[in-house]
Amino acid sequence: MKKKTILNALIALEAVSQTSEEKSAIDLLTKLAKSIEDEAVVENTGGFGVPKEAAELNAFTLYSDGACRGNPGPGAWGSLGQDASGALFFERSGFDYTTTNNRMELEGAIKAIETFLDHLEENELPITTPVFLYSDSKYVVDGLEKWVPGWKKRGWKKADKKAPENLAQWQALDELKGRVPQLNMRWVKGHSGHPQNERCDELANVALDEAGIS
Repeated sequence: MKKKTILNALIALEAVSQTSEEKSAIDLLTKLAKSIEDEAVVENTGGFGVPKEAAELNAFTLYSDGACRGNPGPGAWGSLGQDASGALFFERSGFDYTTTNNRMELEGAIKAIETFLDHLEENELPITTPVFLYSDSKYVVDGLEKWVPGWKKRGWKKADKKAPENLAQWQALDELKGRVPQLNMRWVKGHSGHPQNERCDELANVALDEAGIS
């Protein structure tokens, strides 16, 4: 049970308490509740934790990663999604014989959002809560939040009047963002033990292995 829930319950009890003993007991419980440390994650039966910010907002969480063996060269992406309870509702991966690492990072994010939207449609669910997409690519996170608005104002041109690299992927990702009003991009450090990010990396590398890429 969350600390906030306990404190709210104690406030309600205090409003109907009558004796000094009851009020003293509620005061003591309130002090104890306030001393409880907030959990960094909420555990779930799937083995992955839900980030605190997402758990507090009852949000969906998406994760993506890309990998390339040679840059350019053969590459792959991996993605997964969890609902508000932490239940895993998809894992996906894909492979491309000739690509770049940045393109695979973009593809992972694109497929994560596409699959999330497909899940909502198939289950006739509305988007009523925020959605968090975690990526270890600052290229993806900074690009969507900081660069894309300027590119669009210039007719999808950079400041030097040249088209951005991976333009088709950027346009696809921007279109998907428009379909998820409360999409929040988050950067996580890669290869640092983050379980969902590590799983996405594993999915991408398994796709490369299965394609016979050493």
